[in-house]
Parts: sequence; structure tokens; C-alpha cells
Amino acid sequence: QVQLVESGGGLVQPGGSLRLSCAASGIIFRLYVMRWYRQAPGKQRELVAGISSGGITDYSDSVKGRFTISRDNAKNTVYMQMNRLQAEDTAVYYCNLFQLGAWGQGTLVTVSS
Repeated sequence: QVQLVESGGGLVQPGGSLRLSCAASGIIFRLYVMRWYRQAPGKQRELVAGISSGGITDYSDSVKGRFTISRDNAKNTVYMQMNRLQAEDTAVYYCNLFQLGAWGQGTLVTVSS
């Protein structure tokens, strides 16, 4: 069965950086589109970034130029490097395996001084 485990969240000051990781198991990872979503308190879950099996990336306008999604198929892991973090980026971040509708448990990112 598919399992996605996120890590890397935490508390960071505005302007700081974090790198999230999502380790996948139970699948042939390299075949799948991987996405990061986030859900801020009181708001709907929103798509942040995605990466295709071929490495093509896409971003929401709110994070474009600040966040970078990447994948390491040898490690079955997708990453998201988050730079120049803002208070508005505070949310629980979820890894998603698009074709199978699988989700991780989420990792909390808090941007605050």
C-alpha cells in the first residue's frame, strides 16, 4: 500500500527558509506526479506545487520564485525548498500522489517572529 511521510516543518522567522521532504513507499515512485498542498487555519487546502514524472514543475502564483519542488527517484522522495518565507505561508503542508489520491499526514510550517 502507498505510504507518504512528510518531514521538515517547523518554526521559522519571516525571510527564512525550510526544506520539506516527502518519502514514498509501496509504489514505483518515478512513474507518478507528486504535489504539495497546504492548508492554513480556517482556509481550504490549496495546491502549492507539482512535479511530473519527467521533472516538469508548476507553482501557484503565491509561491512562484520562492519555492522549488524537486524529486529524487532513487530515494523515492519529493522535496520542496521554501525560501523568503512569509507569515502567509503558515500552514500544514501535505504531500500528495496525484494519480492515486494518496496523502501524507502533513507537516506544520509556522512563519513567525
